[in-house]
Amino acid sequence: MAMVRSSLIVAGMSCAMLMGLAAPASSEERACVGTIGAVQVDNLRVPSGATCRLTGTRVEGNIVVQRFGTLVASGAMVDGNVQGEGARSVSLYNGLIGGSVQLKQGGAVLVLDNFVDGNIQLESNRNTQRIVRNSVGGDIQAFQNIGGVDIRQNKAKGNLQCKANNPAPVGSANVVGGNKEDQCRAL
Repeated sequence: MAMVRSSLIVAGMSCAMLMGLAAPASSEERACVGTIGAVQVDNLRVPSGATCRLTGTRVEGNIVVQRFGTLVASGAMVDGNVQGEGARSVSLYNGLIGGSVQLKQGGAVLVLDNFVDGNIQLESNRNTQRIVRNSVGGDIQAFQNIGGVDIRQNKAKGNLQCKANNPAPVGSANVVGGNKEDQCRAL
């Protein structure tokens, strides 16, 4: 009985080792400086101070925009999130985002004509923030932004939530499945 158990353990370990060798490598991160066209990549990182332009690019993971980085994405398909903390500017046009758009403590933001499966969250950004004609699977949230927030003609399955923005957000014709709250009550 002990010999059978030992044989099974050794066989199981051998199988696990072989499976480990055959398993694909973890997703690689690519630094984006300059332009990337209609190709497929894993995760993308926009380095500090760099400008990244995506045109029809397929990103199978996330896009992270580092401090003072600039992202301009047109027709990009992103399976994960678009995230930035301290980014100089982020512009997303005509894209498909499988996760959320999360931008905080950065500069200008334009999110125009996208399908976003998760949320759009803008927090403590400066300069103009524009969220226009997007279809959003979750919430649209704008908190503590300065420089102006314009939210127009979006459709969100969740809530439209705005607090402590200076000046108060402007916009109209937003349709939500949840509630329009605080500064965005009339939008």
